Amino acid sequence: MSTPEDLKARLWKALRSDMTVMLGLVGSEHGHTRPMTAVIENDDNGPLWFFTSKDSALVQKLAGGTQDAGAHFVSKGHELWASIEGTLTEHTDRAVVDRLWNSHIAAWYEDGRDDPKLALLRFDPRKAEIWKDGSSLVAGIMTTLGLADPKESYKDNVATVRL
Repeated sequence: MSTPEDLKARLWKALRSDMTVMLGLVGSEHGHTRPMTAVIENDDNGPLWFFTSKDSALVQKLAGGTQDAGAHFVSKGHELWASIEGTLTEHTDRAVVDRLWNSHIAAWYEDGRDDPKLALLRFDPRKAEIWKDGSSLVAGIMTTLGLADPKESYKDNVATVRL
């Protein structure tokens, strides 16, 4: 049995480990999400940071403002899924770029931190719906034998939490 707090903690742990989300703007005429690598600092409340290019569709649609955005996440082993709501803003603080910079990010920017195309996005999550994989060998056998109701056993594996 999982509690909402347990699912929230699992989400942050998985995000730190797997780092890739599908990120997009809510209500955008180009409502497509894009795979983006999140940089997460210490606490379990965000923000999530994304390095990208100033000519990317996300940056162009933001046009220097803040918009509602969503991130979709699946952990590598498919043990956890999440749909995260929040706001996305282009962030221009050089101190944040310096603090988050690493060799993996540097590989994408020819001129390093001074690359004129470099953009940093800040995603401030508000809430998430989180699903934990409820399937297991034991659960499958019990369901097959009629000893368990899959809907009942799964209800503790989903939660909506404030981030």
